[in-house]
Amino acid sequence: MNYFLNLLKNIDKVALTVVGILAVISVLMIGSTQISSGFWSRDVIVQIGAYVIGLILLTFILYINYSIFNGTGKYLYILAIALLLLVYVPGLGLEQYGSRAWINLGFTTVQPSEFVKVLFVLIMAEYLNKHHEDLYSFKGLMKSAIVAAPIIVIILKEDFGSALVFAVIWLAMIFFAGVSMKVFAKFIVLVMACIPPMYLLMADYQKERISAFLHPSNLSLGSNYQVWESKIAIGSGGVFGQGLFKGSQKALDFIPVQKSDFIFSVIVEELGLIGGAVVIGLFTILLVRFMRAAINAYDLYGALIVVGFIGMFIFQIFENIAMTMGLMPVTGITLPFLSYGGTSILSNMMALGFILSVSVRSKGINF
Repeated sequence: MNYFLNLLKNIDKVALTVVGILAVISVLMIGSTQISSGFWSRDVIVQIGAYVIGLILLTFILYINYSIFNGTGKYLYILAIALLLLVYVPGLGLEQYGSRAWINLGFTTVQPSEFVKVLFVLIMAEYLNKHHEDLYSFKGLMKSAIVAAPIIVIILKEDFGSALVFAVIWLAMIFFAGVSMKVFAKFIVLVMACIPPMYLLMADYQKERISAFLHPSNLSLGSNYQVWESKIAIGSGGVFGQGLFKGSQKALDFIPVQKSDFIFSVIVEELGLIGGAVVIGLFTILLVRFMRAAINAYDLYGALIVVGFIGMFIFQIFENIAMTMGLMPVTGITLPFLSYGGTSILSNMMALGFILSVSVRSKGINF
């Protein structure tokens, strides 16, 4: 009992409070998107349930020492590949929004790539903890890329947005681990040479999203129409917003995928520039606390875990918010802790659990 009380006493209460506020905002805004049929919709209940289960997972991860995962990389790797391949099992895999990236469990759907993000960070943290000195050579960098590549390639086939998240996680971790800039420059040249053939292998909907981003005025492209409606909603919010539950673009269902991908548009339409600024401010506070945890981590393995999740959160936050304004291509990346989705919330809470586990054990307390 004293062990657990020590953990709670030294936990990052600021980070937990910020996530708690984001959770309340999430439930309110998801309820707002369903308000015409009553606030307490199935989506609201699912989101609250995901947070409750996520809190249980967070507590479990916090209780155990993160270092016990150091040495389990090869098993986590097999598990990650198996989870990703489940979407191709007949009768189990489900295609939505143009990609086969979900598992149908009957009572709900699950997106395996969300859980694999957590596994991927643990896998790369172990590898780079052992081989960070190899990053001074091109061969060493390529080895780390080869470790990451199978997971990223499998995801890329069906979900370009998620593949980008994994690539950013890998980049954040190799930079923190000390990759040579000269070596990395050579790697960039190699990547640039691979872009044309990679583009040819993309699905049609993925090519359309890129084309839409390059030609923002062409509203015949579906992604541009979505962004156009999103920008109208954001602009109509003004400084103070139209009021909670009173968004007109939302009510008329002009905002696309409003409870998930474009939830930030709903927030700004109803709560205005001030509401959007508050959300961005909360994310900023959270990321600063995470960076502090990485700097103060007890060991390199722990620091790499935190950095991996920081890369994940920063990219998802930036991409999602910028996407709603037409500043980045539409990729279907959710806004952490705010967008609807049980799998997304669970993976975010698990990531938070690992960050807090690293943070609390950096305080020099005898556990």
